[in-house]
Amino acid sequence: MTLKEVKNYAKVRGVKPEGTKSNIIRAIQAAEGYLACFGTRPVAECPEESCLWRQDCLHHA
Repeated sequence: MTLKEVKNYAKVRGVKPEGTKSNIIRAIQAAEGYLACFGTRPVAECPEESCLWRQDCLHHA
């Protein structure tokens, strides 16, 4: 997703779209009940296989 798309998604979820794309995604993850871990560890170690951000995270690493 582009930064603009991430910000729009955040607004819909009630999350303030502030900071970097990674920070916004982590805030969304937390609001949705996932680990707020986007880009913080190797995706191979990620237990959140159903996370919306998984593919972006693969490319972020």
